[in-house]
Amino acid sequence: MHLISLNIPNLLIPLWCGTFECDADDDKSTWTWAVLTGNVWKDFGKAIAATTPHLPGFFDRPPCNPAEKINSGYKAWEFTILLHGIGPLVLHNVLPLPYWQHFCKLIRAIHIISQYNITHEELEVAARLFVEFIEEFEQLYYQRKLEHIHFVRQSIHALGHYANEAVTKGPLICASQWIMEHTIGNIVGEIRQPSNPYANLTQRAIR
Repeated sequence: MHLISLNIPNLLIPLWCGTFECDADDDKSTWTWAVLTGNVWKDFGKAIAATTPHLPGFFDRPPCNPAEKINSGYKAWEFTILLHGIGPLVLHNVLPLPYWQHFCKLIRAIHIISQYNITHEELEVAARLFVEFIEEFEQLYYQRKLEHIHFVRQSIHALGHYANEAVTKGPLICASQWIMEHTIGNIVGEIRQPSNPYANLTQRAIR
């Protein structure tokens, strides 16, 4: 949950916005991927917000306009819908083509391992796409430059383990923290006496 819903968005979006930390020996004017700036960023935010009426109700919380709200408590689920659901569409013809194609490899791999049922062949595709994304990230962003080495965060490396984790722990959707958080929400809803929650929950459990 946290890797694809928080860590990866917190890496890619600042890179695309040109707000990522810049080394003293680097020059942001050479960042060909930093295109979500000025009016482009505002238009991107409007495009995200405009999708709300078209999202199914069971998607829960639709993403707010990131140009206005991304630094004001943007939720993990909003990042998930923004990046992994709407992202490939709204970033088409916005990101330079090599960066958009690179991004789409990540999204396709995540979609595969998020299925409830995954075939062996699909898992092989996901594993290959994750590896390609990692290797191409180094080519496109890191570029073997010392001043870009801080771009290569642990979250990029961690993606290489996802396909194997799906083998040992099951599909991502079955091992995600979303399920636990949903359960906690249900339990909180069962509490009728906040002054004595544990006793109250115990009584609810033994009924």
